[in-house]
Amino acid sequence: MQQPIGVGVEEIVDRDGAFPRLDEDQRARLRELGRVRTVEPGEVLFAAGDESSDFFVIESGAVAIVQGLGEENRVIALQGAHRFLGELSLIIGQRLYLSGVVRDPGEVIQIPLDKLREIVDEDKALSDLILGAFIARRSILIDVGTGIKLIGSRFSPDSRRLRELLARNRMPYQWIDLEDDEDADALLSGLAIEPDETPVAVTGGGEVLRNPSNAELGRAIGLGSAGSPPPLCDVVVVGAGPAGLAAALYAASEGLDVQGVDAIASGGQAGTSARIENYLGFPAGVSGGELTQRATVQAAKFGARLNVPAAAVALKSEPGRHEIQLSNGETATGRSVIVATGAQYRRLDIPRLEEFEGGGVYYAATQAEAQLCAGDPVVIVGGGNSAGQAAMFLARRAAQCRLLIRGGDLGKSMSRYLVDQIERNDSIEVVRHAKVVELDGERDLEMVTIADARSGARSQLPARALFVFIGASPHTEWLQSQLATDRAGFLLTGRDIPDNHLVEFNGDLPLFLETSRPGIFAVGDVHSGSIKRVASAVGEGSMAVRLIHQRLAAPLARPTKG
Repeated sequence: MQQPIGVGVEEIVDRDGAFPRLDEDQRARLRELGRVRTVEPGEVLFAAGDESSDFFVIESGAVAIVQGLGEENRVIALQGAHRFLGELSLIIGQRLYLSGVVRDPGEVIQIPLDKLREIVDEDKALSDLILGAFIARRSILIDVGTGIKLIGSRFSPDSRRLRELLARNRMPYQWIDLEDDEDADALLSGLAIEPDETPVAVTGGGEVLRNPSNAELGRAIGLGSAGSPPPLCDVVVVGAGPAGLAAALYAASEGLDVQGVDAIASGGQAGTSARIENYLGFPAGVSGGELTQRATVQAAKFGARLNVPAAAVALKSEPGRHEIQLSNGETATGRSVIVATGAQYRRLDIPRLEEFEGGGVYYAATQAEAQLCAGDPVVIVGGGNSAGQAAMFLARRAAQCRLLIRGGDLGKSMSRYLVDQIERNDSIEVVRHAKVVELDGERDLEMVTIADARSGARSQLPARALFVFIGASPHTEWLQSQLATDRAGFLLTGRDIPDNHLVEFNGDLPLFLETSRPGIFAVGDVHSGSIKRVASAVGEGSMAVRLIHQRLAAPLARPTKG
């Protein structure tokens, strides 16, 4: 007789609140919403590839969480009495990539998914406990390298593209490198795939995708809301960083029909921050990923839809109707639009940069990047908060961590609390008056050459990873110069719009945060003069909703024809 999966495995130890035990009162509350049933060894409670699952609480017995059920049978965790199963996928509607298999007989409380969502909406204590555990579990799963399999070469631009998509969406995945992994050839052979057909993604349900587009992979793993955008909604929010998420959340909470879209993932640049310590309400700090994951769940709770990954590629509008053409071939149409596409870090103007991008040169410092350079020397370029946060985060894992700034004063553009932390951290070396001029390495990055901005003297620093956080350019190319911008391309709003761009207002004035086209608003880093802080972006996103109500209630009169 075959032994149940998980025999000999010890129950997982709680870590960062990821595996709490529910007390009797909490379980009694959950029993009211579900049913208690007996389970036997080998019974599958949920399976990888399922679109969703009920929520399970273990009253007695034990359940193994398994990767590759029936083939790999890798036990990721064993959970026992009074713990609950599941992770973030349950709440945000992503396809399951792990299976739950009963090891020891006992009883479970089985709660329908809609009842779980009621708990999240109405019971603060249980909501905080469950959601906090789900978010912590997602981080652990990213660390242990579970989830869908991605097979490819680290030197392939398409491999880098798919890895970025998964990392930015905080999706756990197993990266199997053709150059380094001994099992790569056997895996490809078993799938009847040649190396030149990679990258290949294998989902939890066994679906094999040969070099999928971002949209194809996103659909396969259940990113974003299901279904196409409606024919017409009240507001389309383009961009899902803090400003866009706040706009979507507040608009939906006030009864507006909201369609959000984002090119890669919710969170924007803030979502890539390892820890934000100056955001109101989080005295111990909060990771950008956790903050934006909570915001995404909250926005969905009020009915906002989010289409990810779907980049805005063109705008076509007339009074009261604005069409956003998306990269996946769909169109999002709204009576109003909030542009929250943010800005991207500028690239260094140095040789071989493109060759190392995604394979040594990075523009975000998340768990995924930290795993890639653990135990290696890293160099960070930039003097703002993003660079400082990255330095503090990466210094925990890197062998050496150097922060390069062009000037001599670290506090010129960095918050005081970060400056103090960096100066107290012996693992971080601040190199002043420095700029990167060359990158060296055969296939992987090995060395960076820096020059002193004053003397021009050059020196070399060992670096397996270079993180770039310098300046920013706005994501406005898709607008094709239809809206007024400043010289750097950031959108002008309100009173900053020159008179010669106000023709469509018919003698009226634009509202605060409204662009040169009535009904289209700009919030966050994409608009001219924005304050580069998460709190201000959230404030602008929520403020824009009030202005949309005002615009929709009093549309401009159309000019009469002569």
